[in-house]
Amino acid sequence: MKRSSGILLPVSALPSPYGIGTLGKAAYDFADFLAAAGQSWWQVLPVGPTSYGDSPYQSFSTYAGNPYLIDLDLLVEDGLLEQEALNAVDWGADRAHVDYGKIYENRFAVLAQAARVGLARDAEQVAAFTREHQNWLPDYALFMALKRKFSMKAWSEWPEDVRLRRPEVLEEYRAALREDVDLFIYIQYLFYRQWKALRDYVHKLGIGIIGDLPIYVAMDSADVWAEPENFLLDSENVPVAVSGVPPDYFCADGQLWGNPLYRWDRMKADGFGWWIRRVEGAARLFDALRIDHFRGFESFWAVPYGDKTARNGKWVKGPGMDLVGVLTGWFYNIQFIAEDLGFLTPEVRQLLSDSGLPGMKVLEFAFDAREPSNYLPHTYAPHCVCYTGTHDNTPVAAWWDEAAPEDVAVAEKYLGLNDAEGFHWGMIRGGMSSVAELFVAQMQDYLGLGADARMNTPGTGTGNWTWRLLPGQLTDALAEKIAGYTKLYGRSNPEAGKKEAAEEEEKETERAAADAAP
Repeated sequence: MKRSSGILLPVSALPSPYGIGTLGKAAYDFADFLAAAGQSWWQVLPVGPTSYGDSPYQSFSTYAGNPYLIDLDLLVEDGLLEQEALNAVDWGADRAHVDYGKIYENRFAVLAQAARVGLARDAEQVAAFTREHQNWLPDYALFMALKRKFSMKAWSEWPEDVRLRRPEVLEEYRAALREDVDLFIYIQYLFYRQWKALRDYVHKLGIGIIGDLPIYVAMDSADVWAEPENFLLDSENVPVAVSGVPPDYFCADGQLWGNPLYRWDRMKADGFGWWIRRVEGAARLFDALRIDHFRGFESFWAVPYGDKTARNGKWVKGPGMDLVGVLTGWFYNIQFIAEDLGFLTPEVRQLLSDSGLPGMKVLEFAFDAREPSNYLPHTYAPHCVCYTGTHDNTPVAAWWDEAAPEDVAVAEKYLGLNDAEGFHWGMIRGGMSSVAELFVAQMQDYLGLGADARMNTPGTGTGNWTWRLLPGQLTDALAEKIAGYTKLYGRSNPEAGKKEAAEEEEKETERAAADAAP
């Protein structure tokens, strides 16, 4: 990875008039902002359809796109919706936060209106799209139609013949629920069409998109329902053990994530085909992938199913280089980042070394007054990615207020922080100037926002994933200031801005030709 920098901003956090960020105008404007700021990367959170709790890390599908992110203005332009119908919908009154209840109540009815026009008009393109995504789309669409049929209950609560996927019963439901099946196929057609257009635009600016690959998938997902043989389930498709992390300094009970664990022996026996298909799907969307909870490939915390906390879990060996080597060898055209945060044993460090992947360094973890930290910039080897903080951390301006005073004092001394520059800018300087190949900051950090702009607090089930940019916060002056830091520390994107220059040159040529015409 070349020396470069990027900004972390979830698509959901973009401004829009419809309650949540989308793949529309604000996304294109943000891409232009990145180019003006000299950035090489836009890092996003997972973009799959969210379930209970609204977490992008608990999705109904590892392949599908989130219907909430489909831009409605683009559907109006495409003749699929009427503007008056959108204006009549209550999308929530708080422009700074997503009201997921309002979105859930209203978004699918609007998309169903679009589908009534589009399914007939776009039938040929939708059929081709379905064939292209045959390995997951039919199962996902039926899964979502069945969830509607059974009042959105988890598939583990469905009638036994559907839960256990008896073929003749599935075909009966596929026919009976044809309207909903077609709706969910069309929704994915719209998402992928809009995503491709946006990604093409981002690429023309010389910018890549970093996606996030959660190590686990949700129990209540089409992935587990459609292929239960790949997961640690009993004969009734009930989990034997589930995911989590052990108790630590921050959480006495550990964290009980509850995802089903993989049947690694079976996956290895078929050459990890499930993982190859999964990353192949992600590669359709992203140019680089952050592998979430990378240490789980070395060993993972398995909690007995039914436990209320993660205390009684145990470490179990993971697939290690058997899997990691397959992924890095198979996908030569995509870059991987290993999220190697947390409790790192010598075995995990060895796996990271053997993989050749860059690990992560988080500045908010660096300034511990009690003992030296390997997150301090002077300890970095170049082959790593430095973050001010991730989506699981508070913005750095809030960290200054919330961290132990002695830790803040270490940061101030180490980085020479001062009021004239601003605390958050000094932290950004610390990461920008490091030898890390890639530096990434949250958009909130560039804006100097506080705790109310935090995206997620791990271990809490409510109040997360809601923060949004407000219109007007991304200014030309801010882009220019970011570009200045980026250039000063040798991270400028040489491709940024070339598109605009080429377009302006083309316009000048056209104007000159028009002036010269008789």
